[in-house]
Amino acid sequence: MNTLSRNDLIKEIKKEVIKKRELANIPEAEIDNKLISLVEEVVFEKTCHLYLDISEKKRLVDSVFNSMRRMDILEPLLNDPSITEIMINGPDNIFIERNGRSEKIPLHFETKEQLEDMIQRIVSRINRSVNEAQPIVDARLPDGSRVNVVLYPVAINGPLVTIRKFAKKPLTIEKLIEYKAITQEAASFLEKLVKAKYNLFICGGTGSGKTTFLNVLSNFIPSHERIITIEDSAELRLSSVDNLARLETRNANTEGHGEIPMKALIKTSLRMRPERIIVGEVRGEEALDMLQAMNTGHDGSMSTGHANSVKDMLTRLETMVLMAAPLPLEAIRKQIASSIDIMIFLSRFRDGNRKVTEITEILGCENGEIKLNPLFSFSEDGKSPDGRIIGSLKPTGNRLVNTIKIKQNLG
Repeated sequence: MNTLSRNDLIKEIKKEVIKKRELANIPEAEIDNKLISLVEEVVFEKTCHLYLDISEKKRLVDSVFNSMRRMDILEPLLNDPSITEIMINGPDNIFIERNGRSEKIPLHFETKEQLEDMIQRIVSRINRSVNEAQPIVDARLPDGSRVNVVLYPVAINGPLVTIRKFAKKPLTIEKLIEYKAITQEAASFLEKLVKAKYNLFICGGTGSGKTTFLNVLSNFIPSHERIITIEDSAELRLSSVDNLARLETRNANTEGHGEIPMKALIKTSLRMRPERIIVGEVRGEEALDMLQAMNTGHDGSMSTGHANSVKDMLTRLETMVLMAAPLPLEAIRKQIASSIDIMIFLSRFRDGNRKVTEITEILGCENGEIKLNPLFSFSEDGKSPDGRIIGSLKPTGNRLVNTIKIKQNLG
């Protein structure tokens, strides 16, 4: 069967399945099994005159089912654990990231409409919409994978979809040590800080692993504490905490109403009796509310942000706070220094590996400047024959100055 006739056959099968209307009033939990049975029935009817073996019929069933209930042609990519990111630049250009390296693959959507249908299935599952009036949306898949969609007129050459996959099994600190993303010494140090309720801020560039590392650190939180997580698109998976409340922002509808921004959720969380607040990522004026929450009895809170260095992150935080209120710069710096105890910087190296490259203590403000105390720093020693960066996170020799929380919370 050539490609064209196969695609036409898939379209015919889908039309016939929809025409049967046998899925009406079926409970959501039973739809998949019912649909598979229905597709198998229609495939048999439509191919009884064709010389197709069992394996080809099975592929037809899978293709039809995936296009109606799953992620269409992307389903095999999502099920491949070696693939960490999927990038779609219009229907004809699909790239993947594997082992930290990007490559184009020989796979494409037959039409722009096929790609758009898949996009609408993704966003409708979480009650969001995307169209020409609202061409940008963040979403997530049922497994927690993060999805960003950009449509025309912003995306000039066709729909853009970026999927950052989440591992079926969340990474642990032991795995990060095994992958040499962090040393045992630094990991043990951070575990102590989390348990002692230090306020931690994780920063790094795009794709450096900030959310993954935030999730790893969050699992050091004692199970009896009440935690509130606040995210644009819910990704964190805290397996160690029972008393967990997860909040997610909401975009405005097509009329421009109904938006619930992160700023509002942070304020709401303060009335939910949190012991710690975890903000997935700060990008704007919500930074002020996050800092105030950290500084008003919610020790042990954590967040992340995009930056090129620890100092750059501090500057960005200053700018974010100014977006919320026209405060004097010195007052903003004092607010930051009194709210955040530790800054952790992650880097994505040229070889694709992600590592913790800096752990720095914030000591306060001195002469109007935020004073830093670097505790761990990455030392690059060279390259391996296959191009991998050789190096490790090493203590700077400076000691942690603020030990009050360790004494108070760990005895």
